[in-house]
Amino acid sequence: MCFPFLFRAALDVRATCINEHMKMKCAIALAEMARKPVSDVVKRAYNGLDVEFGREYIIPSIFDPNLLSTIPIAVAKAAMESGVARKEIKDWDEYKFELKSRVMHTHF
Repeated sequence: MCFPFLFRAALDVRATCINEHMKMKCAIALAEMARKPVSDVVKRAYNGLDVEFGREYIIPSIFDPNLLSTIPIAVAKAAMESGVARKEIKDWDEYKFELKSRVMHTHF
């Protein structure tokens, strides 16, 4: 689940490596997302089923458009905190907008 989003952030900050701090922040962000209310996009992907965090839903759906902004931001911040980022992101709102704009042409 983390694969594309972890690498997205690593590329965006031009990280010299993917370290444990980045992987841990990725996992934590993923776990936090699972506890949030499920978006309408995900519900539509599940044919209107009202899914929510619990035994049947412990990992956010790949259809959740929030993955694209939540996970990379957490990983990019971790890369900067741990000193492996070669490019600093100064405006997190702009970065989030850029991430979301990559999927605006889809049905999310």
